[in-house]
Amino acid sequence: MSPSDTTPWLQVTRGAAPLVLSMPHTGTEIPGDLEPRLASPWLARKDTDWWIERLYDFAPGLGATVIRTRISRTVIDPNRDPSGASLYPGQATTELCPTTTFDGELLYRGFEGPGPEEIAARRAAWFEPYHRAIAAEIARLRQRHPAVVLYDCHSIRSQIPRLFAGVLPNLNLGTHAGASCAPQLTAGLEQVCERSGFSRVTNGRFKGGYTTRHYGRPADGVHALQMELACRGYLREPPGRVTEADWPCAYDDAVAAPLRALLQRVLAACLEFATAG
Repeated sequence: MSPSDTTPWLQVTRGAAPLVLSMPHTGTEIPGDLEPRLASPWLARKDTDWWIERLYDFAPGLGATVIRTRISRTVIDPNRDPSGASLYPGQATTELCPTTTFDGELLYRGFEGPGPEEIAARRAAWFEPYHRAIAAEIARLRQRHPAVVLYDCHSIRSQIPRLFAGVLPNLNLGTHAGASCAPQLTAGLEQVCERSGFSRVTNGRFKGGYTTRHYGRPADGVHALQMELACRGYLREPPGRVTEADWPCAYDDAVAAPLRALLQRVLAACLEFATAG
């Protein structure tokens, strides 16, 4: 098996350590036949988890496996329940194939949003291969290790009134209310984050999406969690609402360095837990 498999849209970089990083929202690619139907190319990419692949580019050096899709979440969101069921009933969110931005702006012109057949085709083309890759890498590593940690990488703007009140904490750890990983792992990560000086919460507004909930099976040695980062922790994020003129902002190594150093400690704690036993 090769150390890395790269298709035009899906990248899998394999490592031997019992840690898998998934990156479902870093992609910006939109099929050419879809883009003309969209209200704005900028709106279609507005909610990307900007530069997360750069922030975590140290992970392969730790032996971690990294799985990343280049397809935009506007095409299909790999972190939503494929059945269409809401992950957060009663709260604003976006769909498997989003029709609005996080701020509620319409993504499609007129009535050109995807119907059931198109959604099914997108699932087959992009959602299912992405999740087959995650399942395959977990299975590969479970053959070698008694436990594997699946770490789902995310970021979001710090202020989105439609989704949450006020300013989001820097670090938002989600474990499906404790169901998707062992409490010892959660406690260890909380301790690392607590010492960092960054604000944090566990199972606050973001408790983990489909990936965390679907794969997290602590009794079977698979511990899944989501880390949602407020963008201001590693970017010069504009305050309040963003515009096409100021978003996304450029990645700056110096600005990202403190959070990146913390994330190295976070992943080290994941590895320490997985190898302990």
